[in-house]
Amino acid sequence: MSAEQEQHWTPSHSPMLIAFSVMLATFMEVLDTSVANVSLPHIAGNLSATPEEATWVLTSYLVANAIILPATNYLGGLFGRKRFFLGCIVLFTLSSALCGAANSLGFLILARVLQGAGGGALQPISQAVLLESFPPAKRGSGMAIFAMGVVVAPILGPTLGGWITDNFSWRWIFYINLPIGLIAILMVNTFIEDPPYLKKTAGRIDYIGFGLLAVWLATMQFILDKGQELDWFGSHLIAWCFVISCLACVAFIAHELTVADPLVDLRILKNRNFAVGVGLITLLGALLYGTTAVLPLFMQELLGYPALAAGLAMSPRGIGAFTATMLVGRLVGKVNNRMLIAFGFLILAYSSFMLGSVNLGIGMKNIIWPSILNGIAISFIFVPMTTSTMGTLSQRQMGNATGIFNLMRNVGGSLGIAAITTFIARGAQVNQALLVGHLSPFKPGYRQRLAGIQAGLAVHTGSWQAARQAHGLLYGVLQQQANLVTYVHNFRLFGIVCLVCTPLVLLFKKVGKPKGPIAAH
Repeated sequence: MSAEQEQHWTPSHSPMLIAFSVMLATFMEVLDTSVANVSLPHIAGNLSATPEEATWVLTSYLVANAIILPATNYLGGLFGRKRFFLGCIVLFTLSSALCGAANSLGFLILARVLQGAGGGALQPISQAVLLESFPPAKRGSGMAIFAMGVVVAPILGPTLGGWITDNFSWRWIFYINLPIGLIAILMVNTFIEDPPYLKKTAGRIDYIGFGLLAVWLATMQFILDKGQELDWFGSHLIAWCFVISCLACVAFIAHELTVADPLVDLRILKNRNFAVGVGLITLLGALLYGTTAVLPLFMQELLGYPALAAGLAMSPRGIGAFTATMLVGRLVGKVNNRMLIAFGFLILAYSSFMLGSVNLGIGMKNIIWPSILNGIAISFIFVPMTTSTMGTLSQRQMGNATGIFNLMRNVGGSLGIAAITTFIARGAQVNQALLVGHLSPFKPGYRQRLAGIQAGLAVHTGSWQAARQAHGLLYGVLQQQANLVTYVHNFRLFGIVCLVCTPLVLLFKKVGKPKGPIAAH
């Protein structure tokens, strides 16, 4: 098929029907990356496991998901994209049933590996199908639909997971995938088709590339998940995993650049827009997942919110993202994408600095408004960024490009969560050491406060016991203040990163309007 024929190929069915079909499966998969987070204590208790062991329920899914993501285009060409997509939905749905029925932690982890392997291909294939199904002038609308799945679902996941776990059972966070999966299978089978330029490849599987990819991503995910718990490079296990991960990464890149039929075509990074987009989506993933991870911790640990209340306080972020996505889908193509992305990063910075001025006396509205702005900002960034990133690629490059793009968003998320978790743990220790000097008998304010607390407690417990309790109460206040300062510094750090990202959008080349007639849909 010629390049002109490729450009003007149109699917047999309405792009909106196609969009709903692929996004039903993708929303279900993305939701499962975060829906189990708040249910881990219940899973651990029910399956007689420790909380540390239960975290493998999350890690096993992410590792399998990450390995399949970049290999999606290759496997789709090997088996046929529609057939591979349907097979992944079937595997994801069946493994969800196995997760819900698990009677031991080992069985649940195995089921989650299968679920992650089935779900890994859903995001890149959905994105490629949407980009191909909508004409170039309307790709912003297609990416707006995609954003509703990949941006809103991780935000709603913890709230939905907490509600289901509290009112039913943790098993139902997996069982709810069964009807959705069946509907997705029927719709994909009916409305999705393989474009004529996607020829089924008759090559052999790149076992070396796949093996190196698996070792690289598995060891990297282990480092990011367990680094803080094992004291990073103070642990020999982490150090060895780091060496193995680096060697596997270098070997994978060298192999893919020299082999005739690579598992992942890395040469696509020569495209300037795609390379810039991959870098920015990695940073956006770190900001998105980092904020999602740290804000509930702040509300639960320092403000005393229960898990469900913390989730509800964050849910307006999803409302902001959903509303803004519909607006941005109409603006893309009419307003310069670089302006939209820059505006999004500035709003994201502003919302981060709003959170950087919190204290222990704030109300829920002080969390809700920054969260709404955060959701709006992410939609203004994600939709035009994706359109610009893919705008200078041919349709036949979409499958490979979306696999790399989605992988780096997830890798950025893992890096962001690992970094913010470490910064909070280490920062709290540093701030506590700096503040403890104020608890000195040579400080008049400290002596006065201590005497007041002792006098109040002595009425109920006696003078000797009151003295011990007063010191404990003041030290508890100091710990709270040390943690608060740490959270404030990290929220401000998010804002600074957003400001640094803003001028980088100028590296994008302007995506021109398509030439020639656009076939009717």
